Amino acid sequence: MKTEPSLIEAIRSSTWAPVLTAELLARVEATCYEEFIPKGGFVCHKGEIVDNWIGIISGMVKMNNFSPNGKSVTFTGVPPGGWFGEGSLLKDECRRYDAMTLRDSRIARMPAVTFHYLLENSLPFTRFLLMQLNERLGQFIGMVENERLLDPDTRVARCLASLFNSHLYPGIERLVQISQEEVGLLSGSSRQRANQALQVLEKQGLLRVDYGGIRILDLDGLRRFEA
Repeated sequence: MKTEPSLIEAIRSSTWAPVLTAELLARVEATCYEEFIPKGGFVCHKGEIVDNWIGIISGMVKMNNFSPNGKSVTFTGVPPGGWFGEGSLLKDECRRYDAMTLRDSRIARMPAVTFHYLLENSLPFTRFLLMQLNERLGQFIGMVENERLLDPDTRVARCLASLFNSHLYPGIERLVQISQEEVGLLSGSSRQRANQALQVLEKQGLLRVDYGGIRILDLDGLRRFEA
């Protein structure tokens, strides 16, 4: 069984860590802290004051919102290695979405004061954030397109492919530890419909549903798939 990384290991393996000086990295390691949140728990709430940047050490988190009548819409899932919430920190505004765990998760939190210190003292970190925001924008544009134009099978394919973004989610492996229920939540489908889509994609040789997750066999094929 694969050993989960420690908080320090998770920080050092983050995409942005290599661009920091030793002094800045030491400041990050000294001020970041870890929190365990069980499945279905809130990592953050819509409307709260944003006081930290959030990273996923293990588990998976979905960013979503609820309508007044209780209907939920999911924006994206964040696997281990991903960090989110930089937009609200940069704009100094209250958080505009909820984030909930899809399974038991270990969360890294970087205090806002540390985040802004990096922003003010590291040009490479600032460049990283520009890339992060650009990748996130592209992800959300693709999500809107998928939701409005694509059939459920193709939405599931694109949903899984979107998790393989080397900038946003550098730590994800070809065996994605995700359940069929979670695929449904992230792709806007029921569990049953997501299962049907996975069967279609498996027959196409693009993935294999394994015990404990989904093994991606042809990532480029998933990105190009259209039913």
